[in-house]
Amino acid sequence: MRLIFASFLILLLTIFSLSQYTIQQYLSIRSASGPSISPDGTQIAYLTNTSGTSQVWIVDVANGKPRQLTFYDDNVSFVSFSPRGDGLVFGKARGGDENTQLFWISLDGSNVKQLTNDPKVRHNFGGWLKDGTKIYYASNKRNRNYFDIYSMDLTTGKEDLIYQQDGSNSFAAISDDGNLLVVSRPSTELSLDNNLYLIDLKTKRETLLTPHKDASLFGDVTLLKDSIVFTSNKDREFAAIMQINLNNLREVKVLNSNDKWDVEALVFPENGKYFAYTINTDGFTELWLRAFKSDAKTTKILAESRQVKLPARGVASGFQFSKNGKLLVFSFNSSRYNSDIWLYDVERDQLKQITESDLAGIERSNFIEPELIKYKTFDGLQIPAWYYKPKESGKKLAVIVSVHGGPEAQERPVFNAIYQYFLSRGYAILAPNVRGSTGYGKTYTHLDDIYKREDSVKDLAAAVEWLKTFGNADEKKIAVMGGSYGGYMTMAAITLYPDLWAAAVNTVGIVNWETFLKNTSEYRRRQREVEYGFLERDLEFLRSISPIYKVDRIKTPLFVIHGKNDPRVPYTEAEQIVEALKKRG
Repeated sequence: MRLIFASFLILLLTIFSLSQYTIQQYLSIRSASGPSISPDGTQIAYLTNTSGTSQVWIVDVANGKPRQLTFYDDNVSFVSFSPRGDGLVFGKARGGDENTQLFWISLDGSNVKQLTNDPKVRHNFGGWLKDGTKIYYASNKRNRNYFDIYSMDLTTGKEDLIYQQDGSNSFAAISDDGNLLVVSRPSTELSLDNNLYLIDLKTKRETLLTPHKDASLFGDVTLLKDSIVFTSNKDREFAAIMQINLNNLREVKVLNSNDKWDVEALVFPENGKYFAYTINTDGFTELWLRAFKSDAKTTKILAESRQVKLPARGVASGFQFSKNGKLLVFSFNSSRYNSDIWLYDVERDQLKQITESDLAGIERSNFIEPELIKYKTFDGLQIPAWYYKPKESGKKLAVIVSVHGGPEAQERPVFNAIYQYFLSRGYAILAPNVRGSTGYGKTYTHLDDIYKREDSVKDLAAAVEWLKTFGNADEKKIAVMGGSYGGYMTMAAITLYPDLWAAAVNTVGIVNWETFLKNTSEYRRRQREVEYGFLERDLEFLRSISPIYKVDRIKTPLFVIHGKNDPRVPYTEAEQIVEALKKRG
C-alpha cells in the first residue's frame, strides 16, 4: 500500500532529480521499538519488522545476538517481560482490526499459549502483579461500548473481572500486594480530559483522586508505598510531575514543572536511586533522572537530578528499568536515525546501542534533517512546522504538505522513510502542527474543538502562503497528504481551498462526520464526539464541515487509500468519496 501511495505522487509531480536508491529500498528500512528488559537486566525483548511484520525478538545484552521468537503474518503490538524473568506476554490482533488477543511465550520460543481468545473483543494490556503471577488488562468483553478491568492468573489461566463500570476504563497501576487498583477513565463531556480512581479491591470502595474543573490529563501513574505519582496539566498549560499523598488525598505536590513544555514520560524502577522522566521540548525529547529514596513505608522524592545525553536530537520512548534500577532501556529515533533499542547504565552514565536496524543499503548521510519554522496564520497565531528541503534546492521546489492525524497528536522529528524517499527525489516536505496539535500547551490543543474545526484547515492555507513567500515553493506544485484525521484535513483542504493544491492523498480519512461517528467502533464513538461534536446535538454542524457535501468543489487529482478492517475510520468513508466523485464525473 505504501508503494502504491509513493508511486502515485511520483506520477503527479515532476521529478527534479534521480536518486541512486529505489522506493523499494526506502520501504525496506527496518526499525526496532517497544523494548522490555528482563528483571536481572541480561536480556531485552523488543519488536522489529526485520522479517516484514512486527514480531517479538530477544537479545542477550552481553553478546548482542538477537533471536526471533514469533513468526506471524499479523503484527505483534507489544511485548512485556514477566517480573519473574521466565517468559513474556505479547499482544496480536488479526488483519489490523485492533481486537488484540494476549499470549504467553517462553524465552526460547518453544511454548506459546493463547491467554485470551475472542476475536470480537479487544484486550488492552495494563501490567503485572509484582510477583509475576498475574497480569491486568482492560477489555470490552462484557459490553462492546465499555472497558472493564480484568486480572488473569497465569498459572491457572483463570480470568477475574475486578472492576466493572460503564465507561472506557484503562488500567493505570496496581499495588505490590494487589489490593489497590488505580483506574483511568476519560471524560464523556470534554476532550483530552480524564480522571484517576483508587479502588480498594477488598472493600470495593472507589475514591476519585483527581477532582478538577477544566479539561485535564492524568497519566503515567506509579503507585508508591505512600503516594501516587503521575503527570498532569491540571490547572496549568503544560504537564508536570505531581504526587498525591495516600494518607491525605488533598495533599498534592508539583514535583517538577516547566512553563514552556510538557513532561511526557515518567517511569520508576522497583528498586534503585533514580526515576526517569522526559520533557517534550519543541518536539525533541529531553531525558532526565531524578533521585528518590524509599524505606518500608514511605518514598521521598529528592531534589537531585541530571540530564541524560541521548544519541542525537530526536525522540525517545518506551522506557523501562531493570529490577535494581541500574539499567534503563528505551527506543530512540530521529529524522536521520531509524528507530532502535538503546540501553543506559545509570551508575556509569553510559549509553549502549542494542539493535542496529537495517537501512536496506542506503547510506545514512543521504537522510535529511528538517528545519523548525513558524508561520503566521489568519488570526496571527504562530504555527510550528518542520520543513524538509532536498539537498539540491536552488530552484523552485515541488512541496508535499503532510498533515498528522489525531488531531490530538504532534508531528515530531522522527524517522519517516516516505519523507526521505521524496527528499531524495527533489521534493520538499512541510509538516505543520496546526492548531489542535499537542505539545504546545492546553490552550493551543483546544483551539480546534468542535465548532472551531475548520480554523485548523485555514492554517493549511496559511502554510501554502508561507511556502510561496519564504519556502521557495513552486505554487503550481504543492500537494497535500494525510492519514486518518490527517486524511480529513486533506479532504477539507481540497474542498475549502481547491485552487491551492496540485495533488492530494487521503489515507483512511474521514469524509462524512455523521457516518464516521455512526459506524466507528462502538467504544470509540463517545470518545470522538467530545472532540468533533455530538450526533444528537451537532448534526447540522457536522454535516456542514463534511467534505462529502462539497465534492463539486474538488479540482485536485486525488488518491484514496483505505483498509477494509479499519476499526477507527470505517472503510465506508472511502467508498462514499470514491462513489461521489464517480457520480460527479
